[in-house]
Amino acid sequence: MRRTTRAGLFWAAALVFAAGYVVACLELPPLGSAFHPYAGLAVPAALEQRTANAVASVTFDLRGFDTLGEESVLFAAVLGAVLLLRRTRDEQESRPRPGRLQPTVRLTGTVLLPVALVTGVYVVAHGQLTPGGGFQGGVVLATGLHVAYLAADYRVLEQVRPRDVLDVTEAVAAGAFAVLGFAGLVEAAAYLENVLPLGTLGQLTSGGLVPLLNVAVGLEVGSALVVLLAGFIDQALEIESE
Repeated sequence: MRRTTRAGLFWAAALVFAAGYVVACLELPPLGSAFHPYAGLAVPAALEQRTANAVASVTFDLRGFDTLGEESVLFAAVLGAVLLLRRTRDEQESRPRPGRLQPTVRLTGTVLLPVALVTGVYVVAHGQLTPGGGFQGGVVLATGLHVAYLAADYRVLEQVRPRDVLDVTEAVAAGAFAVLGFAGLVEAAAYLENVLPLGTLGQLTSGGLVPLLNVAVGLEVGSALVVLLAGFIDQALEIESE
């Protein structure tokens, strides 16, 4: 495809998106208005679905299909990055030399590692109750694992980061979200319909399908970020040109 053709396609798409953005902005309620249609839908839906965190109710009930798209975008982005960062024929692997760390840095990292992992699990598990959820908790889990690299060295990170297992976990978690949506399609003729018992508002088992979707997203996001960072770190520390 010629450069002028690509530019023409880009500007045509840009004009369509710009027109849609302008129309959407013109339809917004006036600043300071008491009319909030989204809030009027979100709060009743959260109460109906026994989801104390209204944001989680919006993410997984009102716009669950959009959340599936966001998760798929992350999965595709990580897959593309890993393919681009893979070792080529003119490259070879070399073991990185361990560096020297201050005792205070090692001690701080050793203390923070379990705290970060427990915090990540808590954020994912309580996503339907408190601010947070699968996306935020997955980021915390991935960050917590890499504290091992800061507090020790790359060899320790490799031991606590089984890349092959996380590759499979990312794919399985992404697929689990889609499969849970089909359960609603079978039971209630609506994709991602909440078909599990809703429980009691404010309890850990409340929210019906939302806790399971949170877990699936947390595993997918956490695994995806670890795999993505593994590709960049391997490229920087292990892979060298011949």
